[in-house]
Order: sequence, then C-alpha cells, then structure tokens
Amino acid sequence: MDILITGAHGQLGKELGRKLSLFHSVVSLGKKELDITKQEEVAKIISHVNPQIIIHAAAFTAVDQCETDRKKAFEVNGLGAGYIAQAANKVNARMFYISSDYVFDGNKQTPYIEGDEPNPQSTYGMSKWLGEKFVLNLYNGTVIRTSWLYGHDGKNFVKTMLELAKKKKEIKVVNDQIGSPTYVNDLTESIIQLLDKKNGIYHVSNSGSCTWYEFARTIFEEAGFNPKLVLPTTTKEYGALATRPRYSVLENSALLRESIKPLRLWNEALKEFIRKETYS
Repeated sequence: MDILITGAHGQLGKELGRKLSLFHSVVSLGKKELDITKQEEVAKIISHVNPQIIIHAAAFTAVDQCETDRKKAFEVNGLGAGYIAQAANKVNARMFYISSDYVFDGNKQTPYIEGDEPNPQSTYGMSKWLGEKFVLNLYNGTVIRTSWLYGHDGKNFVKTMLELAKKKKEIKVVNDQIGSPTYVNDLTESIIQLLDKKNGIYHVSNSGSCTWYEFARTIFEEAGFNPKLVLPTTTKEYGALATRPRYSVLENSALLRESIKPLRLWNEALKEFIRKETYS
C-alpha cells in the first residue's frame, strides 16, 4: 500500500515510519515538508502523493501551551485535521487520526468506552475533539484515541523522569490523575492491525492504570534508582495551567470486536522500553 504519515518527526510518526516502510511504500512528512494549517498546500501535496492511507499523527501536544496559544491549538489539531480529511476524500484515501484521552472530562470512575460522549476541559482536548469531528464526518475516516504516550524518539514523561532520577534529588509528581501509560511501539503495532479493519473510533492504550506518581516511582525502580525520591502531590498544588482529566483510562473494547489483542500491561511495556533505552 501507499501510505502517507504526517507528524513524521514526532515519537509516533518516526516509529510508524520505521515499521510500515518494511512492508509498504511510505511517504513521511514533518511540518517543514507539510504545513497542515495551509489548506491549499495540504490539498496539493496529498493530491501529488495520492496515498491509499493517511495516518495523521501531526499535532500540537503541549497541553499547557495550548491554553496560551489557543489559535495555534485549533489551527493545528482541529482545522489541520479537517484539511487533511478533505484532501483524503478527494484522492479516496482512508484516514486515521491519532486523538487523545483528553477529549474526556475525567468524571467517570470506570474506563471510557468508544461510545462515551467527549466533554473536554482544556483547549488541547477541545481542539482534538474538533479534529475528531472533521475526520468522523469523512466517509472513510477512523479515530484512534490513546493516552500518556512515550517512545524512544523525542521528549516524553519517561525520558524526563530518567533524567531527573540521575540528579538524585526529590521530585514531586501528581498523584490524583489516573490513566494508562502507552508505549509507542505497542500503539504502532495496533495501528498497523487496524489498517484493514472497519472505520470508527478505537481506544488503544496499554492495559492497566496508575497515577502519574505511581508511574514515576515505577520508572525509577525499573531503571535502578531510588523510588523514595518521588514524592506525591495534588493537581491543585502542582498548579498546571490546563485542566487535566482526573480519570482517563480507556477501555479497548473496539479492538476486541475486531479480534485484535489488547495491548499488554503498561508496566510490562515500560520494562521493555527502559531495557532498550539502557542498552541502545
């Protein structure tokens, strides 16, 4: 298949490019090669590439910065996805849009299923929901929601914790937000399996859940650092600019309906990540 990947230089985009190029013809475009906020440019480039599948991984993911630059958030995450969807329609390409658990308000106490109504509480969440709407209005569009993503490329929570651990100083991490850390390599495998499945919304995250504090302690432990250096704090005390969902665990029920095995437990995936980071 001919596949176009946007957000090619991000942690997910790079892993998708590596895996898919082993079996398919892949064009990977970063923001320098494709400005998704420019409708004419998007239409021209996608028409030229003429892919069968578009995996739209490009996004403005700095959650707090989205609050201070709302215009950019909606242009990139919302309108940009809409422009990609329009161009996909013109070349009869299937489109896969990578979305987020932040489209939910976090008021549930049980995992969110694909049919739950989004109610984002942040600019980032609202902009991603707008992108979802554009894609789901496409006759050949699929939304893949994931959560707490980390991989071997670029910056992420796990890499930040590993760097802080080396300094051997106490750090405070939020202990009242619950979600499912997701390893990019595992997410990529599921996305590949979804390429020939029916359209719709899919929740794809590693199994199990934890707080950011529990996640950080486990990172320290697995990497051989003292977990007692990680101290719990509250969302209020931490004082982040954007509102985060208190509970955003995703139920992977749509994967099961398509006979795709749910992702392994988050702590098992983390062990592999740290092992690869240590010996790479």
